[in-house]
Amino acid sequence: MAKKRKNHSEEFKARVALEVIKGVQTMSELSSRYKVHPTVITRWRQQLIERAAEVFSRGDHGSGKTEEELTAPLYQEIGRLKMEVDWLKKKL
Repeated sequence: MAKKRKNHSEEFKARVALEVIKGVQTMSELSSRYKVHPTVITRWRQQLIERAAEVFSRGDHGSGKTEEELTAPLYQEIGRLKMEVDWLKKKL
């Protein structure tokens, strides 16, 4: 039977890639420690280096929606529910 692929979290990938960049341990030591192939670790390191500038970028790229855009649907829902409660109070 074939082995299942491991799905590593983004936090795990970032931690391993940072350890490679720090250079405290060799690639083979990290590979055996985390049980990940050295080629995969190299790919994670390269992705971290290429996308490091995105961490410090300014603008709406990181947050996505403003607070008003997030709360508007919630207030609409509250209004709708209040109307339903009022209607039910009149019926009972």
